[in-house]
Amino acid sequence: MIIATFNVNSVRAHLENILNWIKNESPDVILMQEIKCQNEQFPYEFFENEGYNIKVYGQKAYNGVAILSRYSIEDVVTGLPTYKEDSSARYIEALIDGRLRVASVYAPNGNPVPSEKFSYKLLWMERFKEHLQTLLKNDEPIILGGDFNVALTDREIYNPLAFVNDAIAQPESRQAMQEVFDLGFNDTYRIFDPDNDKAYTYFGYRGGCFQKGYGILLDYFLTNDKAKDLITSAGISIEPRGNEKPSDHTPLWIEVK
Repeated sequence: MIIATFNVNSVRAHLENILNWIKNESPDVILMQEIKCQNEQFPYEFFENEGYNIKVYGQKAYNGVAILSRYSIEDVVTGLPTYKEDSSARYIEALIDGRLRVASVYAPNGNPVPSEKFSYKLLWMERFKEHLQTLLKNDEPIILGGDFNVALTDREIYNPLAFVNDAIAQPESRQAMQEVFDLGFNDTYRIFDPDNDKAYTYFGYRGGCFQKGYGILLDYFLTNDKAKDLITSAGISIEPRGNEKPSDHTPLWIEVK
């Protein structure tokens, strides 16, 4: 089973690019972020024609997450149960094929720093961590994929000096992400590619960032130990970022036996 996480930066605007990627790589489960549409506006038929079941937690013009699966999708949770007052569509969770607990996660960006947006980012991460503590009490494999809007260390950024004031590189942001790992989750991609200093999943649209290799690693797969033992490989699919009308992110994937 191939599971991919992909911040599509508008599922309707980049539909052709997404479908081409699906036809080329045929992931079994897709965790989407920033779909930027309400539930009823999601282009269900295009993905159903590719064999996917679909669950969407959408929002008008902003945010929005979805789970697409060629296996059954059950026990769906939309929004963090520990942050019910949050109106942003940033989290959807489900049980895949009755065997794997997965979630698509779109953490807040948090810029500028300092600001209410940065405070919201840290609060959201705290509520996220509280929910994960509950999930870990269940005896099941857990796979969380998404855009966490954190560069865990400087090596995840092509030019760290250019981002010293950005929310993705603040000590508080990194600490919040590290606390999630400390609960008992693994940075799954890095298990398979620990020494790559040019592993990026985000390339901005300006100034030819993709062509120059100016990227940032913002997307992660987090797995508990029970899921980690099932992962056989991981990688970044760079091709979609180089195609016409791309998202500014590119897919990260793992293979589950």
